[in-house]
Amino acid sequence: MLLVYTHTITPRLTYIFKHICIRILGVEVSFTTKIEEFIAHDSLKISYTKQQLGNEFFIKSHDLLFEQGLNDIDINVQKWGHTKCFFFNGDKSAIPFDIFAASFYLLSRYEEYLPHVKDDYGRFLATDSIAHKNGFLHQPVVDIWSDKFKQALQLHFPTYRFVQKKYSVKPVIDVPTPYHFKLKGIMRTVGGTVKDLLKFKFRSLYNRFMVIFGAEHDPYDTFTYIINKQKQSEFKFMFFFLIGDYSTYDKSVNPNNKAFVSLIKHVADYSEVGLKTSFFALDNLAILKKEKLKMEDILNTTLKASRQSFSKLNLPESYRNLIKLEIFEDYTMGYVNQLGFRAGTCTPFLFYDLDYELQTPLKIHTYHLMDYVLLKTHSLLDKKKVLNEIINEVKQVNGEFIPVFHNYTFSDMERWKGFKELFNSILESADEN
Repeated sequence: MLLVYTHTITPRLTYIFKHICIRILGVEVSFTTKIEEFIAHDSLKISYTKQQLGNEFFIKSHDLLFEQGLNDIDINVQKWGHTKCFFFNGDKSAIPFDIFAASFYLLSRYEEYLPHVKDDYGRFLATDSIAHKNGFLHQPVVDIWSDKFKQALQLHFPTYRFVQKKYSVKPVIDVPTPYHFKLKGIMRTVGGTVKDLLKFKFRSLYNRFMVIFGAEHDPYDTFTYIINKQKQSEFKFMFFFLIGDYSTYDKSVNPNNKAFVSLIKHVADYSEVGLKTSFFALDNLAILKKEKLKMEDILNTTLKASRQSFSKLNLPESYRNLIKLEIFEDYTMGYVNQLGFRAGTCTPFLFYDLDYELQTPLKIHTYHLMDYVLLKTHSLLDKKKVLNEIINEVKQVNGEFIPVFHNYTFSDMERWKGFKELFNSILESADEN
């Protein structure tokens, strides 16, 4: 067990030390403000305060973990080996940066509470993040810093044996609509037909009616293929089905449709299934509750996880609503148009509410790549290169890689050509040395 001596034990301090020590490094941690207890401890121990006591493993603390609320923070990002960090703490410290304060800043999403310009959907932009502005969005820096901390501890305590984590993959399959033509109802089918005619999309019109009359397979119906992949994989996929009402933003199938309900139940026999909340459920607790209860009725079990429509988050309200309804896992944290690490990590973490200054039971699984980002690169070779680069970043710290693919990504549509091969590369990445 690691004992941490500090002048004041705060909720922020215990939160971030437990995340880095327990969840990333696999080391139990406790805290003390008593020097005698610290001196008597005969295993791993560090002091985290302003002044070093003697010759112990010492990390000079930044003020962030001892503050409350939001304050103006001077952040100066500097190089640190092959990565970058901030909150430099001088030469006397065992490591040159206060990684605990820096990690707290990223995991708490401190910057997303500060004034910022949102995009058309009301989302925090990757280009406004400290990670993007300073060129480290492509790295899981919290995990990299933790590894540097572990290496420094190992030098100081050479007989201690750390637990080794293992790289893993958690594929997310987003299902905003299960079918392109099927189960859309008379009004939507007529509307789609008229739109095809007005835009002279005769191929689409032909395909629509061939699917409706059962002569062709619906292009979005790739669930048999995905489930077969699930059967072959050691990793559990996470499906998110949209079952909210039809709107400008959400265009799924009627959640009362028996065929749609049967599909969700079938998928749940092989993979984990969560709720893709509708756009308007994001800020409306009543709508969110209705969708949660509907999904639980379909699954006949307690809902475990959610993912917000359009990857939109309003912090802290979005997460507070999930907690109120006892949804304790979320897969929304990530950037739709940029690959990388929005919270600076590839290790799931608990949401810290900065307004209430407390750790919540909501576990955040950040995703690191959405299929749409790969459309920016033209050739399949370039796509593979981009994909392998981010996979290697996660593998170097033995983290959890979370890609988001959609059910239609596995269709034979031209824009998604080669994506089945990319998905296979992800699944096979754990088998590579």
